[in-house]
Amino acid sequence: MLIPAITIGIGSCQYTFENGAAKAEFADMPALRGKDYGKTKMRYPDYTETESGLQYKDLRVGDGPSPKKGETVVVDWDGYTIGYYGRIFEARNKTKGGSFEGGEKDFFKFKVGSGQVIPAFEEAISGMTPGGVRRIIVPPDLGYPDNDYNKLGPKPTTFSGQRALDFVLRNQGLIDKTLLFDIELLKIIPNQ
Repeated sequence: MLIPAITIGIGSCQYTFENGAAKAEFADMPALRGKDYGKTKMRYPDYTETESGLQYKDLRVGDGPSPKKGETVVVDWDGYTIGYYGRIFEARNKTKGGSFEGGEKDFFKFKVGSGQVIPAFEEAISGMTPGGVRRIIVPPDLGYPDNDYNKLGPKPTTFSGQRALDFVLRNQGLIDKTLLFDIELLKIIPNQ
């Protein structure tokens, strides 16, 4: 017996019953053919890859010393979901339009080495200098623990941004959880 197709997000799925058990048969989806949806380890040739799997590219090199463990850094950042059409989930202090715009909010601050931010953010900042802008590709294992952005920073500041990031992190389907961040190191506040 064939039950009509059920539309689920990006495609449809038909269920047939054989010997009392449900068997899923996925419909051919031409738009997905040849795509690497759900693939979380893609290499970007113009990025440098670290031992941990973080990929980065300096968009602007800063000047001065790099932050040391225990110092507080002040950063501006943008966040994008690579695997979900490059949707933005945070655009602080930049004109990006829409409800994702962060407006004139306080810049994000955290203490280096304190475990307040996701591992990728910590690793990226450790090699930067003030005034520098670094773009990082964050694989899921260096991102938000347990797919929950509430556990470690940085966190989206708008409801729209929180929904977009939460959708990607909690989705059990074909969505790649790789993220992209643009980080600008504005200032290093020494230990006091």
